[in-house]
Amino acid sequence: MKKIIIILGLFFGMFVNAQILEPVKWSTSVKKIADNEFKLISTATIEKGWHLYSQDVPEDGPIPTTFSYNNEKNSFNLVGKTVEEEGSIVEDPVFMMKIKFFDNTAVFEQTIQLLIEETVVNAIVEFMVCDDSRCLPPTEVDLSFNLPKNEKVIPKNIEKQPIVLDTLIEAATPVKDDDLLFQSSENNTNEVEKNSLQALISKDIQQDTLATPSEPKKGLWSIFFIAFLSGFAALLTPCVFPMIPMTVSFFTKQSKTKAIGIKNAVIYGVSIIVIYVLLGTAVTGIFGADALNALATNVWFNIIFFLLLVFFAVSFLGAFEIMLPNSWANKVDSQTNRGGIIGIFFMALALAVVSFSCTGPIVGTLLVEAASKGGLAPIIGMLGFSLAIALPFALFAAFPGWLNSLPKSGGWLNTVKVVLGFLELALAFKFLSQADLVLQAHLLEREVFLAIWIAIFGTLAFYLFGKIQLPHDSPVTHISVGRLSVALIVSSFTVYMIPGLWGAPLNLISAFPPPLEYSESPYGVGFSKQGNLGTTLNITESLPDGAHLLAPHDILAFNDYDKGLAYAKTVGKPVLIDFTGWACVNCRKMEQNVWPKPKVLNTLKNDVVLISLYVDDKRPLEPHEITKSKLKPGKQLKYIGQKWSELQTIKYKSNSQPFYVLMDHNEETLIAPIGYMPNVDDYYNWLQAGILKFN
Repeated sequence: MKKIIIILGLFFGMFVNAQILEPVKWSTSVKKIADNEFKLISTATIEKGWHLYSQDVPEDGPIPTTFSYNNEKNSFNLVGKTVEEEGSIVEDPVFMMKIKFFDNTAVFEQTIQLLIEETVVNAIVEFMVCDDSRCLPPTEVDLSFNLPKNEKVIPKNIEKQPIVLDTLIEAATPVKDDDLLFQSSENNTNEVEKNSLQALISKDIQQDTLATPSEPKKGLWSIFFIAFLSGFAALLTPCVFPMIPMTVSFFTKQSKTKAIGIKNAVIYGVSIIVIYVLLGTAVTGIFGADALNALATNVWFNIIFFLLLVFFAVSFLGAFEIMLPNSWANKVDSQTNRGGIIGIFFMALALAVVSFSCTGPIVGTLLVEAASKGGLAPIIGMLGFSLAIALPFALFAAFPGWLNSLPKSGGWLNTVKVVLGFLELALAFKFLSQADLVLQAHLLEREVFLAIWIAIFGTLAFYLFGKIQLPHDSPVTHISVGRLSVALIVSSFTVYMIPGLWGAPLNLISAFPPPLEYSESPYGVGFSKQGNLGTTLNITESLPDGAHLLAPHDILAFNDYDKGLAYAKTVGKPVLIDFTGWACVNCRKMEQNVWPKPKVLNTLKNDVVLISLYVDDKRPLEPHEITKSKLKPGKQLKYIGQKWSELQTIKYKSNSQPFYVLMDHNEETLIAPIGYMPNVDDYYNWLQAGILKFN
């Protein structure tokens, strides 16, 4: 059991939404209690929601907190054991046993007796922290105790903080007499350098630099919005739309007064939301809050989802219907005759079961997309979807007179269903493309992907114009204005994609097709390279060892860390490490929307040496490069991507992509690393701040 929890802890420790979590900060102080006796005090500050385990835990429990004091010189004796606070003994939800742990703060004290003169005592604390649903891997932190010559407690901050502008500014501030701090020299800088950086980057940029953890919140809002729109789309399908008047009729007959009718309608709408949110909660609970996020770059994960979405799409196009067993519908329907809240809840459940042939593929697609993002995305997705479904049912049930404004059911409902089928088919190829990118198989390169999308959306345009009919369509005698408008939009989008076959960037859909360099003709058909003035060049230039040119902008890049660093030392430029991934959507957005801008492009080509490290590269390492993982005991790093992923996680305490690091030739960061930053000016200013620090 203990080993399983540790492995789960390692898993969750690696795959959190944005930054690697560090919920415990350690500080030390020393108190003199006699001429040759001192009390070493270790204080843990614990973030809200997390708890640190005691030094004494039951068998098969978590890793206990353990202190090891370095006494190689035999300069002191330990007096007794390390003493800890009272703490709390509760039923731990993770290990399902009674365990003593600490929250908020924990203080540990160890008395020592000096045998010879000593000024510093070093120690290591190993500990494990959990919240109510997950554990982080066992962590070791170095502690250092400076022995004072008096009884005054001398605190010392153990954590080494990244060098950011706020730290640089604080380092230049005079220390007051009552601030007994022993600061690391890494946090010091001269006033000139501080002022230069302060002038270059505004306060807003500083906040953006440190704002990568807020990105998941933006992602959840986008998931909610997309799911909300998908709910309205599902509402307009032939399985759901006709049920609105049936539901309204039921509530009108059952409600004796208007007030009761409104109350029942609200309960009905809330019941719909609860049912779908429970579905999202089940997906999150079964697979874990972040487990599916870790599979987003897994080849089989993407291939299975490709096949699943094709299955859904073919169903929507009319080949067959996805139906739940009739016995389920009959059992649920039999419960709707119950009175009160229970009967209304089963009515909502009956809606979900009966309409499954139309809502199932949409819900499945949403869960696939949301689950690949991890965290609470499946729950948020189902909340948005169910809210869009519930609102019209609840409102029309509360105000039945509004029914007169609804359009009549007809063939247009099946048209909506077919359009959704085409969209799902197009989305399916995104997952197949990600699998191909991770494998570097080059079977679905950019031109092939775009050709497939052009065929899909071109066929959809013909369908909307009435030139193609599918099994469940009604005869088309004329085209409505709405349908014609959608047909024109789809046609325009299809024509927009065609130049992409010859190298156009297609910024509107940059997140979907493979990147420009993953192409049969990276510089466009018939071109080997583009000059600054757009002229055709056919020149083969000698490149440094291990380097290549990123098409179509000719940015010199390395995929080998050591070769890139060696070249940077040769040319005297700082290093820009780009932790990226073949299946990383935001990486493609940065490369196609931010990097090509003139001032950013000039910096990338002339002022830094770019090293792109793909954390999902599934190519095997050379036999002599295979090493043991430091994050997963007993595991080996066998693939190139594993090597770079572990480097990012261990050295920079982050595992999200894109992740950009500016460092000098001693492999020290020049400025705080950043993640996804779509604002061109902010990204450019960040680059310039690091380059200025290097110079």
